[in-house]
Amino acid sequence: MTEHRDLTQGPVSGHLIAMAVPAAMGMIFNTLYNLTDFWFAGQLSDDALAGVSIAGSVFFLILSGSIGMQTGTTAMVATEVGRGKTDSVANWIDQATGLGLVLSVACLVIGLAVADPLIRFLGAEENVAPFAKSYVLIVLWGCFSFVLSGVAAGALMALGDTKSNRNALAAGLIANLILNPVLIFILKLGVAGLAIATIIIKLATVAYLYGVLKKRTGRWVQPAFNIKDWLELLKQVAPASFNMLTVVLGGFITVSFIGRFGSQSVAGYSVGLRIEQLLLLPALGLNSAVMALVGQNFGAGNTERVKETYIKALYTGLGIAVFSIPVMIFLSPTLLSFFSSSETIISTGTTYLRIDALAFFAYVVLFISVASLQAIKKPLFPMYLGLARQLVLPAIINYFLIVVLDLPMIWLFVSIITVVICSAVISHCYTWKQLNRLQISTPPAQPASSAGQQRCQQSGQQSGN
Repeated sequence: MTEHRDLTQGPVSGHLIAMAVPAAMGMIFNTLYNLTDFWFAGQLSDDALAGVSIAGSVFFLILSGSIGMQTGTTAMVATEVGRGKTDSVANWIDQATGLGLVLSVACLVIGLAVADPLIRFLGAEENVAPFAKSYVLIVLWGCFSFVLSGVAAGALMALGDTKSNRNALAAGLIANLILNPVLIFILKLGVAGLAIATIIIKLATVAYLYGVLKKRTGRWVQPAFNIKDWLELLKQVAPASFNMLTVVLGGFITVSFIGRFGSQSVAGYSVGLRIEQLLLLPALGLNSAVMALVGQNFGAGNTERVKETYIKALYTGLGIAVFSIPVMIFLSPTLLSFFSSSETIISTGTTYLRIDALAFFAYVVLFISVASLQAIKKPLFPMYLGLARQLVLPAIINYFLIVVLDLPMIWLFVSIITVVICSAVISHCYTWKQLNRLQISTPPAQPASSAGQQRCQQSGQQSGN
Protein backbone atom coordinates (compact mmCIF):
# COMPACT_ATOMS: atom_id res chain seq x y z
CA MET A 1 0.00 0.00 0.00
CA THR A 2 1.38 3.37 -1.07
CA GLU A 3 1.47 5.92 1.74
CA HIS A 4 -0.11 9.22 0.77
CA ARG A 5 -2.11 12.17 2.09
CA ASP A 6 -5.75 11.82 0.99
CA LEU A 7 -6.56 15.21 -0.54
CA THR A 8 -10.07 14.14 -1.62
CA GLN A 9 -11.35 14.41 1.96
CA GLY A 10 -11.19 17.11 4.61
CA PRO A 11 -11.13 20.92 4.33
CA VAL A 12 -9.53 22.29 1.17
CA SER A 13 -8.03 25.29 2.99
CA GLY A 14 -6.34 23.01 5.50
CA HIS A 15 -4.75 20.93 2.75
CA LEU A 16 -3.66 24.07 0.86
CA ILE A 17 -1.88 25.47 3.90
CA ALA A 18 -0.44 22.14 5.05
CA MET A 19 1.14 21.53 1.64
CA ALA A 20 1.87 25.08 0.50
CA VAL A 21 3.85 26.13 3.58
CA PRO A 22 6.52 23.38 3.33
CA ALA A 23 6.66 23.82 -0.46
CA ALA A 24 7.14 27.57 -0.10
CA MET A 25 9.77 27.09 2.58
CA GLY A 26 11.63 24.71 0.29
CA MET A 27 11.54 27.27 -2.52
CA ILE A 28 12.76 29.95 -0.14
CA PHE A 29 15.72 27.75 0.76
CA ASN A 30 16.38 27.16 -2.95
CA THR A 31 16.27 30.87 -3.76
CA LEU A 32 18.49 31.68 -0.79
CA TYR A 33 20.83 29.05 -2.19
CA ASN A 34 20.98 30.96 -5.49
CA LEU A 35 21.37 34.29 -3.72
CA THR A 36 24.19 32.77 -1.67
CA ASP A 37 25.96 31.93 -4.93
CA PHE A 38 25.48 35.53 -6.06
CA TRP A 39 26.85 36.81 -2.75
CA PHE A 40 29.98 34.65 -2.97
CA ALA A 41 30.46 35.62 -6.62
CA GLY A 42 30.22 39.27 -5.59
CA GLN A 43 32.98 38.69 -3.04
CA LEU A 44 35.24 37.68 -5.92
CA SER A 45 34.47 40.73 -8.09
CA ASP A 46 31.66 42.60 -9.84
CA ASP A 47 32.73 40.85 -13.07
CA ALA A 48 32.30 37.45 -11.40
CA LEU A 49 28.84 38.50 -10.18
CA ALA A 50 27.87 39.61 -13.68
CA GLY A 51 29.23 36.34 -15.12
CA VAL A 52 27.27 34.17 -12.69
CA SER A 53 24.16 36.27 -13.40
CA ILE A 54 24.49 35.63 -17.13
CA ALA A 55 25.29 31.97 -16.51
CA GLY A 56 22.06 31.73 -14.50
CA SER A 57 20.07 32.58 -17.62
CA VAL A 58 21.73 29.74 -19.53
CA PHE A 59 21.39 27.44 -16.54
CA PHE A 60 17.61 27.86 -16.63
CA LEU A 61 17.63 25.74 -19.79
CA ILE A 62 18.39 22.77 -17.53
CA LEU A 63 15.72 23.81 -15.08
CA SER A 64 13.08 23.96 -17.82
CA GLY A 65 13.50 20.22 -18.36
CA SER A 66 13.59 19.55 -14.64
CA ILE A 67 10.47 21.58 -13.89
CA GLY A 68 8.67 20.05 -16.86
CA MET A 69 9.44 16.56 -15.57
CA GLN A 70 8.31 17.55 -12.07
CA THR A 71 5.04 19.01 -13.35
CA GLY A 72 4.33 16.09 -15.67
CA THR A 73 5.09 13.53 -12.98
CA THR A 74 2.80 15.28 -10.49
CA ALA A 75 -0.05 15.49 -13.01
CA MET A 76 0.14 11.79 -13.94
CA VAL A 77 0.76 10.39 -10.45
CA ALA A 78 -1.77 12.57 -8.58
CA THR A 79 -4.61 11.44 -10.84
CA GLU A 80 -3.78 7.78 -10.23
CA VAL A 81 -3.52 8.42 -6.49
CA GLY A 82 -7.03 9.91 -6.59
CA ARG A 83 -8.26 6.79 -8.40
CA GLY A 84 -6.63 4.55 -5.82
CA LYS A 85 -4.46 2.70 -8.38
CA THR A 86 -1.26 1.81 -6.51
CA ASP A 87 0.33 -0.20 -9.34
CA SER A 88 -0.25 2.63 -11.81
CA VAL A 89 1.33 5.12 -9.40
CA ALA A 90 4.53 3.05 -9.25
CA ASN A 91 4.56 2.61 -13.03
CA TRP A 92 4.37 6.33 -13.76
CA ILE A 93 7.21 7.06 -11.33
CA ASP A 94 9.34 4.41 -13.07
CA GLN A 95 8.49 5.76 -16.53
CA ALA A 96 9.21 9.34 -15.48
CA THR A 97 12.61 8.31 -14.14
CA GLY A 98 13.52 6.52 -17.37
CA LEU A 99 12.37 9.43 -19.50
CA GLY A 100 14.27 11.84 -17.25
CA LEU A 101 17.53 9.99 -17.83
CA VAL A 102 17.13 10.18 -21.60
CA LEU A 103 16.17 13.85 -21.53
CA SER A 104 19.23 14.57 -19.37
CA VAL A 105 21.51 13.29 -22.10
CA ALA A 106 19.74 15.47 -24.66
CA CYS A 107 20.03 18.47 -22.33
CA LEU A 108 23.78 17.91 -21.96
CA VAL A 109 24.38 17.64 -25.70
CA ILE A 110 22.28 20.69 -26.55
CA GLY A 111 23.69 22.70 -23.65
CA LEU A 112 27.29 22.09 -24.64
CA ALA A 113 26.48 23.16 -28.20
CA VAL A 114 24.69 26.40 -27.38
CA ALA A 115 26.35 27.57 -24.14
CA ASP A 116 29.10 29.67 -25.70
CA PRO A 117 26.96 31.46 -28.33
CA LEU A 118 24.24 32.08 -25.74
CA ILE A 119 26.70 33.70 -23.36
CA ARG A 120 27.85 36.00 -26.16
CA PHE A 121 24.23 36.68 -27.18
CA LEU A 122 23.40 37.78 -23.65
CA GLY A 123 25.96 40.55 -23.91
CA ALA A 124 28.79 39.15 -21.79
CA GLU A 125 31.84 41.35 -22.22
CA GLU A 126 35.33 39.85 -22.56
CA ASN A 127 36.11 40.32 -18.90
CA VAL A 128 32.79 38.68 -17.89
CA ALA A 129 32.38 35.79 -20.36
CA PRO A 130 35.04 33.47 -18.81
CA PHE A 131 33.22 33.50 -15.47
CA ALA A 132 29.89 32.64 -17.11
CA LYS A 133 31.39 29.87 -19.24
CA SER A 134 33.26 28.30 -16.33
CA TYR A 135 30.04 27.99 -14.31
CA VAL A 136 27.82 26.73 -17.15
CA LEU A 137 30.10 24.03 -18.52
CA ILE A 138 30.52 22.37 -15.11
CA VAL A 139 26.81 22.44 -14.23
CA LEU A 140 25.82 20.94 -17.59
CA TRP A 141 27.61 17.68 -16.77
CA GLY A 142 25.44 17.29 -13.71
CA CYS A 143 22.14 18.14 -15.40
CA PHE A 144 20.75 14.61 -14.85
CA SER A 145 20.73 15.26 -11.10
CA PHE A 146 18.44 18.27 -11.57
CA VAL A 147 16.03 16.32 -13.78
CA LEU A 148 15.86 13.29 -11.47
CA SER A 149 15.35 15.45 -8.39
CA GLY A 150 12.46 17.07 -10.26
CA VAL A 151 10.90 13.66 -10.96
CA ALA A 152 11.22 12.56 -7.34
CA ALA A 153 9.90 15.85 -5.97
CA GLY A 154 6.95 15.73 -8.38
CA ALA A 155 6.06 12.18 -7.38
CA LEU A 156 6.21 13.03 -3.68
CA MET A 157 4.10 16.13 -4.26
CA ALA A 158 1.42 13.99 -5.94
CA LEU A 159 1.43 11.78 -2.85
CA GLY A 160 0.82 14.86 -0.70
CA ASP A 161 4.41 15.13 0.58
CA THR A 162 6.03 18.54 0.20
CA LYS A 163 8.06 18.29 3.39
CA SER A 164 10.73 15.92 2.07
CA ASN A 165 11.76 18.23 -0.75
CA ARG A 166 11.76 21.14 1.71
CA ASN A 167 14.11 19.20 3.96
CA ALA A 168 16.43 18.42 1.05
CA LEU A 169 16.54 22.07 -0.03
CA ALA A 170 17.19 23.27 3.53
CA ALA A 171 20.07 20.84 3.90
CA GLY A 172 21.36 21.96 0.49
CA LEU A 173 21.47 25.59 1.60
CA ILE A 174 23.48 24.71 4.71
CA ALA A 175 25.85 22.54 2.67
CA ASN A 176 26.28 25.36 0.16
CA LEU A 177 27.28 27.79 2.91
CA ILE A 178 29.99 25.33 3.92
CA LEU A 179 31.20 24.15 0.51
CA ASN A 180 31.34 27.52 -1.25
CA PRO A 181 34.01 29.18 0.89
CA VAL A 182 36.04 25.96 0.97
CA LEU A 183 35.98 25.46 -2.81
CA ILE A 184 36.21 29.15 -3.78
CA PHE A 185 38.70 30.59 -1.33
CA ILE A 186 40.58 27.72 0.30
CA LEU A 187 40.95 25.53 -2.80
CA LYS A 188 41.16 28.63 -5.02
CA LEU A 189 38.62 27.34 -7.57
CA GLY A 190 36.81 30.67 -7.96
CA VAL A 191 33.50 30.60 -9.84
CA ALA A 192 34.08 26.95 -10.77
CA GLY A 193 33.82 26.16 -7.06
CA LEU A 194 30.24 27.47 -7.05
CA ALA A 195 29.30 25.05 -9.82
CA ILE A 196 31.07 22.06 -8.26
CA ALA A 197 29.31 22.66 -4.93
CA THR A 198 25.96 22.75 -6.73
CA ILE A 199 26.53 19.39 -8.42
CA ILE A 200 27.66 17.69 -5.19
CA ILE A 201 24.60 18.95 -3.32
CA LYS A 202 22.14 18.03 -6.07
CA LEU A 203 23.47 14.46 -6.26
CA ALA A 204 22.90 14.09 -2.51
CA THR A 205 19.37 15.49 -2.98
CA VAL A 206 18.55 12.84 -5.60
CA ALA A 207 19.72 10.04 -3.31
CA TYR A 208 17.64 11.37 -0.40
CA LEU A 209 14.40 11.95 -2.36
CA TYR A 210 14.49 8.53 -4.03
CA GLY A 211 15.07 7.01 -0.60
CA VAL A 212 11.91 8.72 0.66
CA LEU A 213 10.01 7.48 -2.39
CA LYS A 214 11.09 3.95 -1.53
CA LYS A 215 9.55 4.33 1.92
CA ARG A 216 6.35 5.81 0.47
CA THR A 217 5.81 3.19 -2.23
CA GLY A 218 7.41 0.19 -0.53
CA ARG A 219 9.79 -0.40 -3.44
CA TRP A 220 12.84 1.11 -5.12
CA VAL A 221 12.18 3.05 -8.29
CA GLN A 222 13.06 1.02 -11.38
CA PRO A 223 13.67 3.22 -14.46
CA ALA A 224 11.31 2.06 -17.22
CA PHE A 225 11.48 2.69 -20.95
CA ASN A 226 8.01 2.04 -22.37
CA ILE A 227 7.54 4.25 -25.42
CA LYS A 228 3.74 4.19 -25.21
CA ASP A 229 3.78 5.40 -21.61
CA TRP A 230 6.47 7.93 -22.43
CA LEU A 231 4.27 9.45 -25.13
CA GLU A 232 1.42 9.78 -22.63
CA LEU A 233 3.77 11.32 -20.09
CA LEU A 234 5.21 13.68 -22.68
CA LYS A 235 1.74 15.10 -23.28
CA GLN A 236 2.12 16.64 -19.83
CA VAL A 237 5.90 17.08 -19.69
CA ALA A 238 6.41 18.70 -23.10
CA PRO A 239 3.95 21.61 -22.67
CA ALA A 240 5.18 22.24 -19.12
CA SER A 241 8.82 22.15 -20.26
CA PHE A 242 8.07 24.34 -23.25
CA ASN A 243 6.20 26.77 -21.01
CA MET A 244 9.24 26.97 -18.75
CA LEU A 245 11.48 27.21 -21.81
CA THR A 246 9.53 30.24 -22.98
CA VAL A 247 10.24 31.79 -19.57
CA VAL A 248 13.94 31.07 -20.09
CA LEU A 249 14.03 32.34 -23.65
CA GLY A 250 11.94 35.34 -22.65
CA GLY A 251 14.56 36.02 -20.00
CA PHE A 252 17.23 35.85 -22.71
CA ILE A 253 15.31 38.45 -24.72
CA THR A 254 14.94 40.75 -21.74
CA VAL A 255 18.57 40.33 -20.69
CA SER A 256 19.75 40.93 -24.26
CA PHE A 257 17.91 44.27 -24.35
CA ILE A 258 19.16 45.21 -20.86
CA GLY A 259 22.65 44.20 -22.01
CA ARG A 260 22.58 47.23 -24.31
CA PHE A 261 22.92 49.30 -21.14
CA GLY A 262 25.93 47.30 -19.81
CA SER A 263 26.76 44.12 -17.88
CA GLN A 264 26.20 45.80 -14.50
CA SER A 265 22.65 46.63 -15.54
CA VAL A 266 22.21 42.92 -16.31
CA ALA A 267 23.55 42.07 -12.86
CA GLY A 268 21.18 44.55 -11.21
CA TYR A 269 18.18 43.16 -13.07
CA SER A 270 19.22 39.56 -12.29
CA VAL A 271 19.60 40.21 -8.57
CA GLY A 272 16.32 42.16 -8.51
CA LEU A 273 14.62 39.28 -10.29
CA ARG A 274 15.92 36.82 -7.67
CA ILE A 275 14.57 39.02 -4.87
CA GLU A 276 11.20 39.16 -6.60
CA GLN A 277 11.24 35.39 -7.00
CA LEU A 278 11.94 35.08 -3.28
CA LEU A 279 8.80 37.10 -2.54
CA LEU A 280 6.81 35.02 -5.03
CA LEU A 281 7.83 31.75 -3.42
CA PRO A 282 4.79 31.49 -1.11
CA ALA A 283 2.65 31.75 -4.26
CA LEU A 284 4.74 29.08 -5.96
CA GLY A 285 4.32 26.88 -2.90
CA LEU A 286 0.58 27.45 -3.25
CA ASN A 287 0.91 26.48 -6.90
CA SER A 288 2.40 23.11 -5.88
CA ALA A 289 -0.43 22.47 -3.43
CA VAL A 290 -3.04 23.38 -6.04
CA MET A 291 -1.62 20.91 -8.55
CA ALA A 292 -1.69 18.02 -6.09
CA LEU A 293 -5.14 18.91 -4.73
CA VAL A 294 -6.73 19.43 -8.13
CA GLY A 295 -4.99 16.33 -9.52
CA GLN A 296 -6.19 13.96 -6.81
CA ASN A 297 -9.74 15.32 -6.85
CA PHE A 298 -9.84 15.25 -10.63
CA GLY A 299 -8.87 11.58 -10.52
CA ALA A 300 -11.50 10.90 -7.85
CA GLY A 301 -14.23 12.70 -9.82
CA ASN A 302 -14.77 15.53 -7.28
CA THR A 303 -15.52 18.33 -9.76
CA GLU A 304 -16.89 20.85 -7.24
CA ARG A 305 -13.88 20.30 -4.99
CA VAL A 306 -11.61 21.13 -7.94
CA LYS A 307 -13.35 24.51 -8.34
CA GLU A 308 -13.26 25.14 -4.61
CA THR A 309 -9.50 24.60 -4.61
CA TYR A 310 -9.02 27.15 -7.40
CA ILE A 311 -11.15 29.83 -5.69
CA LYS A 312 -9.57 29.45 -2.25
CA ALA A 313 -6.09 29.45 -3.79
CA LEU A 314 -6.81 32.84 -5.43
CA TYR A 315 -7.90 34.37 -2.12
CA THR A 316 -4.81 32.98 -0.43
CA GLY A 317 -2.64 34.40 -3.20
CA LEU A 318 -4.21 37.82 -2.73
CA GLY A 319 -3.10 37.76 0.91
CA ILE A 320 0.45 36.97 -0.20
CA ALA A 321 0.40 39.94 -2.58
CA VAL A 322 -0.78 42.34 0.15
CA PHE A 323 2.31 41.47 2.17
CA SER A 324 4.88 41.35 -0.65
CA ILE A 325 4.11 44.46 -2.69
CA PRO A 326 5.16 46.99 0.02
CA VAL A 327 8.44 45.10 0.46
CA MET A 328 9.21 45.49 -3.26
CA ILE A 329 8.36 49.18 -3.23
CA PHE A 330 9.98 50.38 0.00
CA LEU A 331 12.80 47.92 0.84
CA SER A 332 14.30 47.22 -2.59
CA PRO A 333 17.33 49.59 -2.30
CA THR A 334 18.32 48.04 1.03
CA LEU A 335 17.98 44.51 -0.32
CA LEU A 336 20.01 45.30 -3.45
CA SER A 337 22.80 46.96 -1.45
CA PHE A 338 23.42 43.68 0.36
CA PHE A 339 24.74 42.15 -2.87
CA SER A 340 26.73 45.01 -4.36
CA SER A 341 27.85 48.57 -3.74
CA SER A 342 27.64 49.43 -7.44
CA GLU A 343 25.20 52.31 -8.04
CA THR A 344 24.22 50.88 -11.43
CA ILE A 345 23.40 47.44 -10.01
CA ILE A 346 21.38 48.88 -7.11
CA SER A 347 19.55 51.43 -9.27
CA THR A 348 18.60 48.91 -11.97
CA GLY A 349 17.36 46.30 -9.50
CA THR A 350 15.40 48.85 -7.47
CA THR A 351 13.70 50.29 -10.54
CA TYR A 352 12.70 46.83 -11.73
CA LEU A 353 11.26 45.77 -8.36
CA ARG A 354 9.23 48.93 -7.84
CA ILE A 355 7.66 48.80 -11.27
CA ASP A 356 7.04 45.03 -11.28
CA ALA A 357 5.30 45.27 -7.91
CA LEU A 358 2.24 46.46 -9.86
CA ALA A 359 2.02 43.04 -11.51
CA PHE A 360 2.64 40.89 -8.42
CA PHE A 361 -0.89 39.54 -8.03
CA ALA A 362 -1.07 38.97 -11.79
CA TYR A 363 1.85 36.55 -11.44
CA VAL A 364 -0.03 34.76 -8.65
CA VAL A 365 -3.13 34.38 -10.83
CA LEU A 366 -1.01 32.98 -13.65
CA PHE A 367 0.63 30.42 -11.35
CA ILE A 368 -2.67 29.14 -9.95
CA SER A 369 -4.40 29.06 -13.34
CA VAL A 370 -1.56 27.16 -14.99
CA ALA A 371 -1.34 24.65 -12.12
CA SER A 372 -5.07 23.97 -12.30
CA LEU A 373 -5.07 23.48 -16.06
CA GLN A 374 -2.10 21.13 -15.94
CA ALA A 375 -3.72 19.08 -13.16
CA ILE A 376 -6.90 18.56 -15.21
CA LYS A 377 -4.79 17.50 -18.21
CA LYS A 378 -5.22 20.69 -20.24
CA PRO A 379 -1.63 21.91 -20.51
CA LEU A 380 -1.68 23.34 -24.04
CA PHE A 381 -3.30 26.71 -23.33
CA PRO A 382 -0.62 27.72 -20.77
CA MET A 383 1.99 26.78 -23.37
CA TYR A 384 0.42 28.98 -26.06
CA LEU A 385 -0.10 31.85 -23.64
CA GLY A 386 3.49 31.50 -22.42
CA LEU A 387 4.75 31.63 -26.00
CA ALA A 388 2.93 34.91 -26.58
CA ARG A 389 3.68 36.40 -23.16
CA GLN A 390 7.33 35.45 -22.88
CA LEU A 391 8.59 35.48 -26.46
CA VAL A 392 6.46 37.02 -29.19
CA LEU A 393 5.14 40.14 -27.48
CA PRO A 394 8.35 41.06 -25.58
CA ALA A 395 10.47 40.64 -28.72
CA ILE A 396 8.21 42.90 -30.78
CA ILE A 397 7.38 45.49 -28.13
CA ASN A 398 10.87 45.83 -26.66
CA TYR A 399 12.55 45.99 -30.05
CA PHE A 400 10.25 48.86 -30.96
CA LEU A 401 10.74 50.66 -27.63
CA ILE A 402 14.49 50.18 -27.13
CA VAL A 403 15.94 49.80 -30.63
CA VAL A 404 13.58 51.82 -32.81
CA LEU A 405 12.56 54.57 -30.39
CA ASP A 406 15.79 54.40 -28.32
CA LEU A 407 13.86 54.81 -25.06
CA PRO A 408 15.48 54.34 -21.63
CA MET A 409 15.55 50.98 -19.85
CA ILE A 410 12.55 51.79 -17.64
CA TRP A 411 10.25 51.23 -20.62
CA LEU A 412 11.38 47.60 -20.73
CA PHE A 413 10.01 47.12 -17.24
CA VAL A 414 6.76 48.94 -18.08
CA SER A 415 6.21 46.61 -21.03
CA ILE A 416 6.80 43.57 -18.78
CA ILE A 417 4.05 44.45 -16.31
CA THR A 418 1.59 45.39 -19.06
CA VAL A 419 1.94 42.02 -20.78
CA VAL A 420 1.79 40.11 -17.47
CA ILE A 421 -1.42 41.81 -16.29
CA CYS A 422 -3.19 41.25 -19.60
CA SER A 423 -2.05 37.60 -19.64
CA ALA A 424 -3.33 37.01 -16.11
CA VAL A 425 -6.81 38.28 -17.01
CA ILE A 426 -6.95 36.03 -20.07
CA SER A 427 -5.62 33.02 -18.17
CA HIS A 428 -8.14 33.40 -15.32
CA CYS A 429 -11.09 33.73 -17.71
CA TYR A 430 -10.04 30.64 -19.67
CA THR A 431 -9.38 28.56 -16.55
CA TRP A 432 -12.69 29.46 -14.93
CA LYS A 433 -14.51 28.55 -18.14
CA GLN A 434 -12.76 25.16 -18.23
CA LEU A 435 -13.56 24.43 -14.59
CA ASN A 436 -17.22 25.32 -15.11
CA ARG A 437 -17.39 23.04 -18.14
CA LEU A 438 -15.36 20.30 -16.55
CA GLN A 439 -16.67 16.84 -17.36
CA ILE A 440 -14.87 14.10 -15.46
CA SER A 441 -14.32 11.27 -17.90
CA THR A 442 -12.37 9.11 -15.46
CA PRO A 443 -14.19 6.79 -13.03
CA PRO A 444 -14.15 7.46 -9.27
CA ALA A 445 -11.47 5.78 -7.19
CA GLN A 446 -12.10 2.05 -6.76
CA PRO A 447 -9.92 0.85 -3.89
CA ALA A 448 -9.44 -2.87 -3.48
CA SER A 449 -11.32 -2.85 -0.18
CA SER A 450 -12.71 -0.46 2.39
CA ALA A 451 -10.10 -1.69 4.84
CA GLY A 452 -7.38 -0.89 2.33
CA GLN A 453 -8.83 2.58 1.90
CA GLN A 454 -8.80 3.13 5.64
CA ARG A 455 -5.17 2.04 5.89
CA CYS A 456 -4.26 4.42 3.07
CA GLN A 457 -6.05 7.33 4.78
CA GLN A 458 -4.51 6.49 8.14
CA SER A 459 -1.01 6.37 6.68
CA GLY A 460 -1.61 9.73 5.03
CA GLN A 461 -2.68 11.23 8.35
CA GLN A 462 0.31 9.73 10.15
CA SER A 463 2.77 10.92 7.54
CA GLY A 464 1.46 14.47 7.92
CA ASN A 465 2.65 15.51 4.53
